[in-house]
Amino acid sequence: MSYEYFPNFYDALMDEELYDNWFSFAKPYLPEPGGKVLDVACGTAELAVRLAKNDFEVTGVDLSEEMLAVASEKALREDVPLTLLQQDMSQMEALDTFDLVTCFCDSLNYLETQAQVHGTLQSVYANLKEGGIFLFDVHSVYKVDECFKDYSYGDSDIEISCVWNSFPGEFPHSVEHELTFFRETPNGLYERYDELHKERTYPVEWYQKAITEAGFRKIKICADFTNSEPTKTSERIFFICKK
Repeated sequence: MSYEYFPNFYDALMDEELYDNWFSFAKPYLPEPGGKVLDVACGTAELAVRLAKNDFEVTGVDLSEEMLAVASEKALREDVPLTLLQQDMSQMEALDTFDLVTCFCDSLNYLETQAQVHGTLQSVYANLKEGGIFLFDVHSVYKVDECFKDYSYGDSDIEISCVWNSFPGEFPHSVEHELTFFRETPNGLYERYDELHKERTYPVEWYQKAITEAGFRKIKICADFTNSEPTKTSERIFFICKK
């Protein structure tokens, strides 16, 4: 998905604590300082910057040119070295052999087809060194089918306001998010921007089978930023996959 307006508002609307949680979740699996980390669907590089500040050699890939532009500005502002590449994660080139690959913030849920998920898993596998780890998370079926059902959210401040409404998507376990942003202009008026984001997920068993088919030999599954196994009401499922 190519974002038109969202990157300009993303950091202001996202809860920074979530990125602290993702970093904390990844911490036990991080390589030694100087190790190579690939952040897939890196967005505005919030996690990538945290990794770079901890002395890892970090590469970020994202499909969105707009996201990468914000990420590049952030890396310069934070004075950290980041390699940023525009790539489709379901068809990534052979970039390097990484110690760790991350793909958080339910990024895999933005892939429209099963073939794209399979392609992403295979691409990540090809870019991992032997013994390397792939960490990713997805929305659970419960979250997509129940929590996002008729979901509506609003957030406002003087500079940026957002209205977020969610509706069932066209596929099983899919959702469409209608996002409307209002940004203050220098003359005190507000400009409106609209975007449609689509997400799709699958049962845990489907992901487990796809991960195995991609070649990973060890898989651990947990939920909601903990080491606990998923339950029927878990909202975010995490996968730890070893090559």
